[in-house]
Formats: sequence, structure tokens, C-alpha cells
Amino acid sequence: MVEGLQENREHMIRIAVTGPESTGKSSLTEKIAQHYNTVYVTEYAREYFEKLDHPYTYQDVECIALCQMEIENTVLKNANRLLVADTELLVIKIWMEHKYHRIPDWLEKKILEREYDLYLLCDIDIPWENDPQREHPDLRSYFLDLYEKELKRRGFNYILISGKHDQRFQEAIKAIEKLIAEI
Repeated sequence: MVEGLQENREHMIRIAVTGPESTGKSSLTEKIAQHYNTVYVTEYAREYFEKLDHPYTYQDVECIALCQMEIENTVLKNANRLLVADTELLVIKIWMEHKYHRIPDWLEKKILEREYDLYLLCDIDIPWENDPQREHPDLRSYFLDLYEKELKRRGFNYILISGKHDQRFQEAIKAIEKLIAEI
């Protein structure tokens, strides 16, 4: 309920939409933000890669992480008591560990500092959609497992979002409403 958001002005509710590639994160993020009449944080990597004229490097991914935090800080100023993020630093950590087998020293600390009230972990039960920026159609199960292990290990509040797009949206709203009622 949007009314619940208005009643509690002291707490900005932060929702992260996370998970493997091609699991509907961007469209779910946008629908949630529209439903709650608020802003959302886009996935900066897409914008960055569109401008890149060489294969991306470790340094590029580190730059993406820094810019993602900066963008979120900027968007947060315009949020209507709820901020929805299409990706977050945990995504970048998993990506860097998989590709480069290392992460920047500062990343782990920033993940903990930027913990969200709720993580919506998108399941791999929708079809893969080809996109030049996507790399691992055959590793979605592997990555989903990594995300869930990371969320559990850290004790982060999360829910697995499954089903077709409308069902995912309904599950997300139900989880967010439950969170709002608890705050």
C-alpha cells in the first residue's frame, strides 16, 4: 500500500532486484517503481558497454561499480519513500569473481554498507532472451545458486521471484507490502 509508505517518513525502503542475466530484472524494476510512483536505479553496465570500443576489462567493471553507487545516490534524492534498484553491488561482485577471480578491496565493505531492505532474486524459469551484452545462457542455474548462497551467507532479506512476468510482479508487490507492514 502506498499509504503505508507515506505514514513512515523516517525510513527509505530500498529494494534490490537481482539475479542472473535475462531473468526480467529491468522490466520488474520499472513496473515496481511505477506501481509505487517512485524512481528506480537503472543498470549502469548497459549504458557503459554501449559506449565501450574494446572488450571490457577488470578496470571497466570496477568503474561500473563506482558509477552504479553514484547513480543510486543521485536517484535516491528523488525517491518517494521507496527506491528500487535494477542491480546492485552483489551482482558486480559475483560477475567479477566469475570472470576475474578477484574483486576490489573496497567492494565487500560497500556491499555491507549498502544493504537493501529486500532483495528480489529473479528465478531462471523464463526463457533466455538474446542480447549482445549477455554472456552466459548456459550458466544461469550456476549463477542463480551463487546469488542465493551469497544472500543467505550474508543474512540478507530476500525472496525468490518466479513465474511469468505478471506473476513475478504480483509476488514482488506482495513481498514489498509485507515489508512495509513490518516497518
